[in-house]
Amino acid sequence: MKQMEVTIMGQSYLLGCPEGGEAALTAAVAQVDREMSAIRDAGKVKARERIAVLAALNLAYQLADVPREVAAPAPSVSSPEVDTLIKRLDEALGHDGQLL
Repeated sequence: MKQMEVTIMGQSYLLGCPEGGEAALTAAVAQVDREMSAIRDAGKVKARERIAVLAALNLAYQLADVPREVAAPAPSVSSPEVDTLIKRLDEALGHDGQLL
């Protein structure tokens, strides 16, 4: 697994990425950054953790709103990879709080 350094809302994160998944991860990071920045720039929410939760909910709602026949199939990700990613995000959030 390759590691990529990305920036979301001015904060750097080191993320694991499967070989060949760099473009998809870069696009996902850009989408999350746009969503979080828009929430922050609206000025009503200041805490990074709350901004992240609201951005996640907005993106999940947008994804759920896509008709199933148009939506791309979800990539298969093993549970240990998901657990590792969540742990890394929790560590990166540090003082801002736990992701899940």
